Amino acid sequence: MGLRGALGPLLSTPQRRAVLIALSSAYMLVQLSSLPVALSLPTLAKHFDRGVDDAAWMVVIYLLALGAFVMLGARLGDKYGHARVFFIGLVLSTLGSILISVSQSLLQVIIWRGLTGLGSALIMGNANAILAASFPVTERGRAFSIPIVGARFGTLIGLVLFALFLQYLSWRLVFLTFVPMGIIAIAASRPMLRMLKDEVRVNTNPVDLPGGLMLVVTSVVFLLAGAHLHGGEESYTSAQGSIYHIGMYMLAVALLGVFILLERRMSNPLVDVSHFKQKYFSLSLVSNVTFHFSMLATMTLVPIIVELGYNKSPIWVPLILLPNQIIGLVLTFVAGSIYDRYQPKLLRPAAMVGIASGFLLLGIFIGGITVGGLSVGGLTIPAVSIGGGVPIWYIPLLMLPISFGTAFFNPVNNAMIMSSLALRHRGFASGMLETTRELGHALGSTVSATALAMVLPAGVALLAAEQVGIFYLEGFRTAAMLVVLTMLSGGIIAFFHKPYSEPSPTPSSPAAAPAGDD
Repeated sequence: MGLRGALGPLLSTPQRRAVLIALSSAYMLVQLSSLPVALSLPTLAKHFDRGVDDAAWMVVIYLLALGAFVMLGARLGDKYGHARVFFIGLVLSTLGSILISVSQSLLQVIIWRGLTGLGSALIMGNANAILAASFPVTERGRAFSIPIVGARFGTLIGLVLFALFLQYLSWRLVFLTFVPMGIIAIAASRPMLRMLKDEVRVNTNPVDLPGGLMLVVTSVVFLLAGAHLHGGEESYTSAQGSIYHIGMYMLAVALLGVFILLERRMSNPLVDVSHFKQKYFSLSLVSNVTFHFSMLATMTLVPIIVELGYNKSPIWVPLILLPNQIIGLVLTFVAGSIYDRYQPKLLRPAAMVGIASGFLLLGIFIGGITVGGLSVGGLTIPAVSIGGGVPIWYIPLLMLPISFGTAFFNPVNNAMIMSSLALRHRGFASGMLETTRELGHALGSTVSATALAMVLPAGVALLAAEQVGIFYLEGFRTAAMLVVLTMLSGGIIAFFHKPYSEPSPTPSSPAAAPAGDD
């Protein structure tokens, strides 16, 4: 299947073109305003004369708003129209970016950053539902890959421009960049909004607002469990840290149990737990968590190893990550095309094994590993050290399996999640896809940072920069091996997920005509 043959059907009608353009521009905005923004934390802290831990709330509040409201946003889309709620999200994100760029205090930055997170939740909670309603199962691999390519462009632009802005100009330019991108996304979404103004609503009942608020509280507690709000050392392993983090996670589990009990009593629940009986839907969600676990582990560990392990300036971080983004631009659509045409069962497991092998290579050649040193039957096998301390420019090469695995897994798994339930449940499927995405992000950043911190000696903060590198390299190895085990587990789960098939249409399902024509 050539490029024209693969791409042509996706653009065959005005509605299809409008949907793909709107979603791609929105994904670019959301991605531009998420991961690359973390680069600005030291600059913001210095500008407002505050600590980096205070500035980090800008990232925390965004993730809290995004993770807590994404399911509620999807359910509002079921009630009022996914295109309408999606469009409101674009307006909120753009407005929040304008307010951040003119903020006069760090508190204002944090507050308006929360508004952009709410906008992103409304966008992401409804984007997948819009896409699933516009394309049939046989085209969803390719259809889902196109907005993901837009997201890759957003990250690529952010990594390049933001580093230059922060190094030579002003942090305000980082957030001002979102404004023209937001205006473009709003303009690009208006044709889609007009075409879908009469879209079939899948829920005419009142939205479960009590359940939505309970889910927001539960999500906030879970996400805050990974933040260092406790006193004393900012560590997951200190006495105060252990009490706080374990206690918060236990509270989150308790709140989740209460939420499930309440939802089972609701006639129109926000989260219909009966859907989880569809094992292939549930398995895809678990695979989604493990995949995004690796994504945030990469974004958490690579900057740490570059700046603290190799003692390099922050400008090196985007240089290390750029090849990963460029590969994703090329291969994501290829992955979707292969899946739509052949539906190979081993594609997702192989992608996860590829990600695991990339982290294994990073752990061996950056952190080093010792083999041998055992006594067997009186015979001593000498210890041999392998890898460790490779030059920094080796890192992009070692990350190639991660880059390939990420490009092949993401669009395929998104398509499978959205196709595992009947189309009338697209809002729930879209909300769960994004909720598990944020769950994976939270676990990936927290667990990888914890694994690294547990290896570091107690007095590492007192050592000179040139002395701490070896400890961070060893800690990176431990964290990388943990990611390897997680991804291999996800690969095993993905192996037992059979290829999806389109659920039988029902009278209450939206008409399937938009999938083929207007």
